[in-house]
Amino acid sequence: MTAAVRAAGPAATASARRLAHTALRCALAAGTALAAAALHDAHDPGVLCPLRLLTGIPCPFCGSTTVFIEAGHGHWLAALTANPVSFLAVLGVLAAPLGGGVLWWPLTPRRRTGVVVGALAVAWLWQLKRLGV
Repeated sequence: MTAAVRAAGPAATASARRLAHTALRCALAAGTALAAAALHDAHDPGVLCPLRLLTGIPCPFCGSTTVFIEAGHGHWLAALTANPVSFLAVLGVLAAPLGGGVLWWPLTPRRRTGVVVGALAVAWLWQLKRLGV
């Protein structure tokens, strides 16, 4: 800890800690994306979703692996269009230490459940449209 951070007090220390946690999360996500892109380039496993593999119908999470693969290749628009809900959820998790929870945690459990169910419904409709089902 630097002298400037110590002199600024506990608020600056907490802020520095939140930034460090965010940077660590981003580094781990970037490493995951790069690894997914490299593995995909070396060996394309095909469809990973068991529901889609067995029935041909995508689940709300279809495209989530593609989000990481496309991000690992630096194709941000392709990552966003693969599954926008997963893409935004990952961004939310990465930025969580910066204080995004101030909007989430005050919601009642019923409202949080509604948001999650709504997001899954939107993701599923997106996948049905994207994959032409």
